Amino acid sequence: MVMSHFQWNRTVILLLVAVLPLFLPIIITKSKLKEIIFARSDQEQSPMAIEICGVKIERNPPQSRLVELGVTAWRTWEGGPSKFPWEFTATETMYLLEGKVKVYVDGHDESFEIGAGDLVVFTKGMKVTWDVTEAVKKHYSLQK
Repeated sequence: MVMSHFQWNRTVILLLVAVLPLFLPIIITKSKLKEIIFARSDQEQSPMAIEICGVKIERNPPQSRLVELGVTAWRTWEGGPSKFPWEFTATETMYLLEGKVKVYVDGHDESFEIGAGDLVVFTKGMKVTWDVTEAVKKHYSLQK
């Protein structure tokens, strides 16, 4: 039986399609696989962090970051819409579960907003005014 050029090409392509998946694990070497895994975990561990008026804010950090910090074991605080001054007597890290707050830091002209999904750090001695615009529920941890 003599195969035409077309039949030969078709047979080779079908063989490649059938056999190639078996060789993919060999093609992706261990070192390349490590690069892929580490690149992904580095992305997950590096949420977008910003600093405004000395306040550090991570918007929507990954779950792995919250687990690493033990956020669910922290104390909770809730407050309804209100406006009040506050001085941090210890460095406080908080994770907002619900709500929105407009923050005014003493000595700064600008204000900024934090809300549900934000991981925020206020340093010891910082004086602010909190304008709670939507009821807040947060986990918080005080640094000793």
